[in-house]
Order: sequence, then C-alpha cells, then structure tokens
Amino acid sequence: MMKRELDSKNTLILKRHFPYVSSPRGGHKALLGIGGNVGDVIRRFEHLFWYFKRSSFVHMVEIAPILKNPPFGYLEQGDFYNSLILVETHLTPQALLRYVLRVEKVFGRKRLFKDGPRTLDIDIIFYENVKMDTKSLTLPHPGWRERESVLIPLKYIKQKDIFLAKGEAFTRNHLVISMHQALALEVRRIDEGLCSLSRRK
Repeated sequence: MMKRELDSKNTLILKRHFPYVSSPRGGHKALLGIGGNVGDVIRRFEHLFWYFKRSSFVHMVEIAPILKNPPFGYLEQGDFYNSLILVETHLTPQALLRYVLRVEKVFGRKRLFKDGPRTLDIDIIFYENVKMDTKSLTLPHPGWRERESVLIPLKYIKQKDIFLAKGEAFTRNHLVISMHQALALEVRRIDEGLCSLSRRK
C-alpha cells in the first residue's frame, strides 16, 4: 500500500485494486461512489472488489485510487475513505439502485441518520447521461460538483467524459485543479505510478 498526502486533510491511497483497469464487455456505463469510515474500510473495499468481480450484475471497468478525507455534513465523526468505480451493467438505474442497496446491507450498512458514520456507502453518481429526479433516485447525484470525495478520485477515471455534458469536462478538471493549486504538481508526479498499478488484476 502506498500513501501520498495531498494536503493536511486529504491523502491518496494506492492499494492492489485501487486503481484498477479492465477490458469493457458492453452494457450501460455507471459511476459508483463508495465510502466508509467504520472499521477497516480499506480491507472492506478489497472485499467489495471481489464481491463485484463475482457479480453477474456489474462489470468493473475502472477504479480510482482511495481518498482519505474529512467527513461531509455531520462533522463529529472519523475521516472517510472514498473511491469511484466505473461499471458496465444491463440493469436499469432503479434496478442498479436496488442492487447496490442490497450490497450495502451485505457489508453491514445501517442507516442511523443523514451523513452519519457507515461501514459502506454506495452511491450512483452517474448512469450514462441519464437525468432523473425521483423520490428514491436523482441522477446525476446531487452535489457531486462540490465534494472532494468525488472530484479528486474522478480525476483518475479516464472515461469520465462520457458522463459529462459537452464542454463540461474542462470545467470539472479545472475545478479540481483550482481547489488544489498548491498540490497540482505533486498529484501529477504520481500519475505515472498510478498508470502502472492500474493494470494489476
């Protein structure tokens, strides 16, 4: 495991399957955000990787490095670990939501209160270019533009442009850089290492 401090609050973590790249198989592309701050989250992410690897419902195409970062919303809790997983699926958005909610329960998720501590949280950030707003699901995920837990890992998802509106890709990348101007050179220095690690199966 490799760690690299981005600043006093954020640390990038490289683990065996974080990052990861695999060949596409076909299907709708969706971007899942994963996070947690209870127990051994990094080990749980590895278990989640193998759970998805055996799944007939999703195929993992890309995984970002893990970001350790401060909590969002409710602040009286430990730091979170977050990453992004680009998957292919033949499930509809609603069916994918039901699936990831079941996976959360498998990994011990209990919803105590909004933005509270959790063993594993799985959010659908994007599903193709679908826009929807229902009681159970909003796409794209609301607030993704404001969250470092999404924006920083998103930098390392090569196929991110498929989810962004025309002309928006530069805006999103520019936002990440603007938020971390003092760290931009340091982040670029580890890109080469990320590329080599991302091809490990």
